Amino acid sequence: MASSSLCHFPYYTPSPPSFSKLLSPLSRLKCATSNRAASHVAKLSSSLGDITRTDFPILNQDINGVKLVYLDNAATSQKPSCVIKALDEYYQLYNSNVHRGIHYLSSKATDLYEGARKKVAFFINAPQSREIVFTRNATEAINLVAHTWGLSNLKAGDEVLLTVAEHHSNIVPWQIVGQKTGAKLNYVGLTKDGVPDMEEFKQLLSEKTKIVAVHHVSNVLGSALPIEEIVELSQKYGAKVLVDACQSVPHMPVDVQKLGVDFLVASSHKMCGPTGIGFLYGKFDLLSSMPPFLGGGEMISEVLKEYSTYAEPPSRFEAGTPAIGEAVGLGAAIDYLSQIGMHKIHEYEKELANYLYERLLTVPSIHIYGPSPSVSGYRVPLCSFNIKGLHATDIATIIDDQHGVAIRSGHHCAQILHRELDESSSARASLHFYNTKEEIDAFIHALKDTINFLKSYTSVSLIPNVKLT
Repeated sequence: MASSSLCHFPYYTPSPPSFSKLLSPLSRLKCATSNRAASHVAKLSSSLGDITRTDFPILNQDINGVKLVYLDNAATSQKPSCVIKALDEYYQLYNSNVHRGIHYLSSKATDLYEGARKKVAFFINAPQSREIVFTRNATEAINLVAHTWGLSNLKAGDEVLLTVAEHHSNIVPWQIVGQKTGAKLNYVGLTKDGVPDMEEFKQLLSEKTKIVAVHHVSNVLGSALPIEEIVELSQKYGAKVLVDACQSVPHMPVDVQKLGVDFLVASSHKMCGPTGIGFLYGKFDLLSSMPPFLGGGEMISEVLKEYSTYAEPPSRFEAGTPAIGEAVGLGAAIDYLSQIGMHKIHEYEKELANYLYERLLTVPSIHIYGPSPSVSGYRVPLCSFNIKGLHATDIATIIDDQHGVAIRSGHHCAQILHRELDESSSARASLHFYNTKEEIDAFIHALKDTINFLKSYTSVSLIPNVKLT
């Protein structure tokens, strides 16, 4: 399988295990030729965004007659050609069910599927690949933990500690489990700088706290939590820590051993991979102690009329035919990100984040949520904002229709947080490494023009007050 045959980034650092043994001679030639050509392109380019954006065919199109500027990466990232190619080659050449067959196609599909698991483990520095469970998405991964570990370990009087800035996927499962077990949910509020309050976290943490479930990076505030400190504090009380890393794994190096977390979840579609697959990292002793989430084929050891015994993790939590092609695509996406280097991506995106924030400050009547880079020292390349007197959905609609700029509006699956902010919704611009400062400039120009257009019609309601996720 040619996991990088159509991608052009020149700095190739393979992440083991490599899929190169599955490449045809022609694919290996294409890969080598692409990398040689990319070396010339890199010399002419001024930024990581300039170098990589040619790998994303979707970005090279016009929307409503103007060039697309895609700034909705916190919702989903675009996919490089090599990921699309990996999916295509899997279905054309290796399509078969995994684990259950001894014929050539099944063996090849199994190698690819389990190879992808090893790639995920290597990418986040998990001690062993059997600590990686494939799920449909990060939402399912959190539900898996909540409905297995949670239902087995929580009882009346216990507490789950969250923040008001959590995505609904890291709130609703714990509400459901809390209703079933009697466990109470506690929420850490925000500081005056608009970030989760670590002092309040320390006050709420107690011997009653059995699990801390928090985000790594907020999909609204653009802020990052000090996960290592949170883990250290939680361990003093014997509390487990689950981290929603959907907005961090695609943008920075994430090392689960360094962080010390018990569970971590992420989604492929936010890290340049296919939709329909995510993963759960869990310490093996914890996974081994948890009952199955779903019952069926593959997750069993032995099935008798009266009862069944269960396979060891990760198979225990992967009932039925998995998302094989999607796993292959995720493996190709990890190869691609590794070729670039997560440290390189992180440094470039910090530069983009500061530039986006500073340029937004030039927009009249704007309120940006979350900390300023000068206060926090760091923001991810994401800004949620509102313009006084205008609705976020009006802004997002007009800026797309008239300028081809894709941003998001709504509560971003964070209604509790928006209530804390005293807003029903916000607009959000979110970047990835294939974005450029020139695109930010185009966005700011389009935003100012959109504001002027809307303010000329302040007495007319352009769009119903609809909340979007």
